[in-house]
Amino acid sequence: MKGAAGRPADVHAVAVAGFSSDADRYESGRPSYPPDAVGWLCEQTGIEATSVVIDVGAGTGKLTRLLEPKAGRVIAVEPVAAMAAKLLELSPETEIATGSAETLPFDELTADAITVAQAFHWFDADAAWREFRRVLRPGGGVGLIWNARDRSVQWVDDVWTIMDRVEKSAPWRKHDSPTLQSGPGFGDLEAATFWHDVRVTPLSMLDRVASVSHVAVLPERERQAVLRDVADALPAGDRLSVRYRVDAYAARLLAGGET
Repeated sequence: MKGAAGRPADVHAVAVAGFSSDADRYESGRPSYPPDAVGWLCEQTGIEATSVVIDVGAGTGKLTRLLEPKAGRVIAVEPVAAMAAKLLELSPETEIATGSAETLPFDELTADAITVAQAFHWFDADAAWREFRRVLRPGGGVGLIWNARDRSVQWVDDVWTIMDRVEKSAPWRKHDSPTLQSGPGFGDLEAATFWHDVRVTPLSMLDRVASVSHVAVLPERERQAVLRDVADALPAGDRLSVRYRVDAYAARLLAGGET
């Protein structure tokens, strides 16, 4: 890998197992992020043409690829080998490092901004904020973003009701819970909400469900049963529209906040 560095990450076992099993389905099924949300994230974190950005928990590079035209250098950090390999396949020139949010493989004062897409809920938040503080340059920013489920359409709610049964014992924190806050040395998190509609096929919707880590690690018979239930809940038609609420958060390192 171009720029592969660091050591394997110590991340949650469910995340590693789930995301290792089918990176192709993750790439196919997971939505990207709308331009207005990415623009807001860049503005709030100070990302510009000369910035060095570390995209932590980059996965297959959904956000990484959107940041590369906006920054001087973007480094994708991904602990799961299968996800990093898929990222490299899709973006051969992307700089990739092996590591986790809690043990970033960089020296102090390396980055102008750190971004995290669809992953912060897996992190040890206190350890991650300490690492962000160590690696960021003065005035640097942290941007967090999630595609969240909008359940206002009946069939979509039916699908995620099925998923609720699978995820009821999920070990991660909901990103919109009161526990989401910035760490010591950072200003308060600013928040913004965006919306986008994603056109999907029944197959890509099934890929979206199959890419959820708690589904991916199920025994094969149980996994197939979940996918059958989801397929039965989908409306007729070759093209479906799924609306996502995009939750974005940003905080800046305060003056004197760097370690």
